[in-house]
Amino acid sequence: MMDDIAGVKAKILGQVADAADESALEALRVAAVGKKGEVSLMMRGLGKMTPEEKQVAGPALNALKNEINSALSARKSALGNAALEERLRAEWLDVTQPSRPAQNGTIHPISQVTEEITAIFADLGYGVAEGPQIENDFYNFDALNIPPEHPARQEFDTFYMHRADDTQPPHVLRTHTSPVQIRHMEKHGVPCRIIAPGRVYRSDYDNTHTPMFHQVEGLAIDTDISMANLKWTLEEFCRAFFEVDNVELKFRASHFPFTEPSAEVDIRCSWAGGQLKIGEGDDWMEILGSGMVHPKVLEAAGVDASKYQGFAFGMGIDRLAMLKYGIPDLRAFFDSDLRWLRHYGFASLDMPNMRGGISG
Repeated sequence: MMDDIAGVKAKILGQVADAADESALEALRVAAVGKKGEVSLMMRGLGKMTPEEKQVAGPALNALKNEINSALSARKSALGNAALEERLRAEWLDVTQPSRPAQNGTIHPISQVTEEITAIFADLGYGVAEGPQIENDFYNFDALNIPPEHPARQEFDTFYMHRADDTQPPHVLRTHTSPVQIRHMEKHGVPCRIIAPGRVYRSDYDNTHTPMFHQVEGLAIDTDISMANLKWTLEEFCRAFFEVDNVELKFRASHFPFTEPSAEVDIRCSWAGGQLKIGEGDDWMEILGSGMVHPKVLEAAGVDASKYQGFAFGMGIDRLAMLKYGIPDLRAFFDSDLRWLRHYGFASLDMPNMRGGISG
């Protein structure tokens, strides 16, 4: 029996040392110490031995099993380290070297889609407004009719800035670009038509959510604006952005503190064959939220709500980029992977415009 154990040990350890990759190593593990492996079968034979033979063979077989497992683990680690070294060697880049003329830079999809959206709304007569990314509690919540008990104001959803004491007003990383609308109306008054693209922050992270993402919100205020104007505007935008002639939108009643009435907007689409096609099929996909601006929001911005009214809408730039250009994972936008950017990026001179083409 001991000779058999020594022979099995020499054979298996030799095979482990010669294993070329992890799949071969796993096959060896199953063949040696798996439920039906060679060592396991030898251990089953202990039942047929005399007590004296068991005292010798039992510890020897346990030692053999432990030695094989240790050898397998060490070889797996060595193969992993070798693969990592090879990958690092292949991906090595000397950042001190001057750039090569052949390596042309590309525009990030977020930047490209932001320019596309800006070009479309500029053609519709909208200006672009910007505001700070660190906002105070008033502009981010109070002026937008968001009550103190609203879930969006809790720390599990919003990033609050540190305060030395409670006498200082709370500041947050803005959770939407709606504060830009309040600031614009305060500074420039009404009537107005603007969009507010930019970075926003919320405490969430998965394949469709990241702590930082990008939104664009629109605002149109005048004396005679209605939901019909909102519907036409969004239809024109979707027709131009997705570059299709047929667009059908469905407005579903919803609730947002800053609009009344409020509506989620779905667009008719098809997912046949796993490919998104806008304007056809029997499926509906939510793309944005919208509504008529709440009178309290107008009043917070110093606008006479008895004379002026208007609509607002908001949508995720990252999600629009994913839908239009077939990008499956939102987190890839922030990975700084040049290979990904070369695949999804846009030529730097392909500036979107309504005359030359939105997609460049």
